[in-house]
Order: sequence, then structure tokens, then C-alpha cells
Amino acid sequence: MPAQAYAGKECVCQFRKGICDQTCVQGMLDTPFYIACLKLTGRRCVVVGGGEIGLEKVEGLLACDGRVVVIAPELRNAELVRLAEEGSIEWIERDYVTGDLEGTFMAIAATDDTDVNIAVYDDAERRAMLVNVVDVPPLCNFILPAIVRNGALAIAISTAGASPALAKRMKRQIAAEYGEPYARLAVMLNEVRGWAKGTLPTYQDRKAFFEEIVNGDPDPIELLRAGDEDGVRALIAAAQAATGALASS
Repeated sequence: MPAQAYAGKECVCQFRKGICDQTCVQGMLDTPFYIACLKLTGRRCVVVGGGEIGLEKVEGLLACDGRVVVIAPELRNAELVRLAEEGSIEWIERDYVTGDLEGTFMAIAATDDTDVNIAVYDDAERRAMLVNVVDVPPLCNFILPAIVRNGALAIAISTAGASPALAKRMKRQIAAEYGEPYARLAVMLNEVRGWAKGTLPTYQDRKAFFEEIVNGDPDPIELLRAGDEDGVRALIAAAQAATGALASS
């Protein structure tokens, strides 16, 4: 349920207003969020809820190698059932109870039960852990941006929870603009990071080296769009030769 739907109803957020006056929503819009990329590999991530939204969150966590645990009395989605049967996720077949977040890195509540969502949020806050209650910004200490993924490249788009629809539109536009050539260039530049660290003595030297390639002429992105990967490798080799000569002089 969107936070806007709570106006005039009993408060369900951490401000405990009694009757909701939307203070919490305005606070979210004014919050300067710290943007970070989290390493989830092997970490226990709990999703409470076994419906379509739960599946969406599960798939995102699995894509990042999280150890996903779904807590729900039933799985209302065939794909979630398949993931549980094949062992890709652990399914705890019951309602959420206090204590389910022990040893957990991140919790996501994706149910249509306000009491359950609040319980998940309160339990997570007491443990100082990451928690997101889907579509209820005041019951989140982190929000999930829309993500454009292409290989090693990931671009996050956030509206601070104000408009997921706008974030999705931006996602489509960004995906069209920043596609495979950018992802391929990222991989090619990563291949010379070891050389740069071993050859160039300072951070500023390494920064200048990579910026010369990325912003160079000809444009490496345009070369990759034209299928000229060898041309990009030649640009990188030329930059290595010029920068390496300066570093050794």
C-alpha cells in the first residue's frame, strides 16, 4: 500500500502520530540518501511474503548471490514454488514471528498485512539491520532503486520513493542509451587495472590514465558501437605506452 493511502488513518510509521498526517512521507522526500552497492554473496536475506511482489524481491536478491529465505504460510506464485523445490531459496512455511531475523543481513517485507509489515520493521530496527517494507517508505531504512544492469555495469535510479513509475520510465530510457558498449568498455578497462596499479605510482596518475581513454578521441564507445574492439585495444595500448613512459622518466 502506498504511503499516501494512510492519510487520515491510524499512523503506522515510526513517528507514532496517532492519525497519519503524512509527516513521514515528506521526511522521506527530504532525506539525502547515501547511495551504496551492497555485496550480498552468501548473506542471509529474508523476504516476508510469498506473492508476486515477494517473487520480484527474491529474484533481485538471487541475482546478487544472496542466501534467500522466504517466510510465508503459502507460496502464491508458481515460480517461487519452483525456486523452493530446486533449493535456490529456503522456504519457512509459516507466518512471520519475532526472532526470524536472527543472523540476517537484510529483510524485505512484501505482504498485504500492515501488522506483519510493522513487526518486521520494528524487529529489524531493534537489530540495527537493513529493512524495506515494500511501498511504505516510512517503514524503510533503505529504499530499492530501479536498476539498469548490463554485465558489470549497473545504474541505479531513485525518486526517494516518490514515484516508482517515473523511475521505471527513466530506467527504460537509460537502458536504451547506456547499453552493451558501455558494459564492454568497463570490462576492457578492468583488464588493465592491475597494470595501472603496478605502474602508476599515485591515484591521480591512475585517474588521468583512465580518463584519457574514456574521454579520448576517437571515442571508445563509438568504436565499440561500430564493432571495432581492436580499435579500443589500440587506444588503451597507446595510453599505456605514453603514461608508462612518463611514469618511468
